[in-house]
Amino acid sequence: MTEQDPSNRQASGEADPGLPFPTVREVPLGAPLKWIARGAADLRACPGPSLFYGLCFAAMGLLTVAIFLHAYEYIAALASGFLLVGPLFAMGLYEISRRRERGEPCALGPTLTVWRRNLGNIGVFAVVLGVVLLVWARASMVVFALFYTDEMPSLDGLIGQILELRNLEFLGAYFGVGLVFATIAFAASVVSVPLMLDRNQDAVSAILASFAALLNNPGPMLVWAMLIVVLSAIGFATFNVGFVVLMPVIGHATWHAYRDLIEPLPPA
Repeated sequence: MTEQDPSNRQASGEADPGLPFPTVREVPLGAPLKWIARGAADLRACPGPSLFYGLCFAAMGLLTVAIFLHAYEYIAALASGFLLVGPLFAMGLYEISRRRERGEPCALGPTLTVWRRNLGNIGVFAVVLGVVLLVWARASMVVFALFYTDEMPSLDGLIGQILELRNLEFLGAYFGVGLVFATIAFAASVVSVPLMLDRNQDAVSAILASFAALLNNPGPMLVWAMLIVVLSAIGFATFNVGFVVLMPVIGHATWHAYRDLIEPLPPA
């Protein structure tokens, strides 16, 4: 069952007010592994456009580290915040998967401006994620100020403390607060951006559908979140170079997660 082309339903770049609220499906526990496999298949099928976005992710990560090298207390917040807003940066990857699904040729050009399809609502979602990122960055600094009991070390010293599990009160507070923000961002973005791109869905319905997908599938969503964390950790461990390949896989897999989690619209 295929969905009607959103460009035919809504050419103005705004949401279609007549769309029903998305129907969320339940998926098996192992579904995220299939999403990753399908994402890797999309990368192999469309390597040029996919790797372009991977290079952009890696470059942004390296630029963040270079700019804040002497203000490392910001690096952790911005690095994790980078993942919070990742769903927005992956729009081109969703479009690549969508085009491949529809039998259209792999091309970078049409994916660069895909955000125009539903600009108003994608803008609303971007503001929501931006606010979450800014609040998280401030909360990160507050945790440093309140719980970091030692003299502020170098970046290497901070990493050493984390690896050696020293200053556990700080580590617990920092990762606990970070988990709250990560959960909120993850819950809001499971399927929201693909929904807005594919159906021209409004931002509120898309975000609510994402929360519903999480609530209806807690086990698979936990597995999915853990896979994203593990792959992202590999990317950071390789000094962002690994993101060249890993972020396209995650982005394409997110599209397939959307397809499995949301019931298709009936044909017009």
